[in-house]
Amino acid sequence: MEYSTFYNQSKQHMTIEDVLQSIESFIAQDPANQYRLSIGTDSHVHKSHTRFITAIHIHRIGKGAWGALRNHTVSRKIMSLKEKISIETWLSQEIAFHFTPEYLSGLGQLLAPYEKEGASLQFEIHLDIGTKGRSKGLIKDMTERIDAMGIDVKIKPEAYAASSYANRYTK
Repeated sequence: MEYSTFYNQSKQHMTIEDVLQSIESFIAQDPANQYRLSIGTDSHVHKSHTRFITAIHIHRIGKGAWGALRNHTVSRKIMSLKEKISIETWLSQEIAFHFTPEYLSGLGQLLAPYEKEGASLQFEIHLDIGTKGRSKGLIKDMTERIDAMGIDVKIKPEAYAASSYANRYTK
């Protein structure tokens, strides 16, 4: 699967434009809800390569979700935790750049008529790091990269797009 192609269980070979349109359609189907739009990347070292999976996940809180994944393979074993987490963060950032202020504003306009009923949209990047384990020393550096973009950042255990959704597909 090529680097720029997204997929999920029901559709293969989606472009980023297809993904953005699918998210918009998902919200338009039921705009009177709270939504959490998350991007997260996880990785796994294999015998001769390291696989990174970036997940885009739109969660209609309490009422389902839609997501898409992108595979990125590095043709060597990456043994440095700092290098792996840095690449994971970079891959998530790279996808986040497609969620322009204009695009997010458009999603907000879909929800605006329903704000009094609680409709909302939260945009986050989920990092596969946490306060327990070897990655705790990387929290400050990686979260600052996301903060500098003006995007909310979540770490484990709240970083489900990376630590749960993307993680399922790295093996």
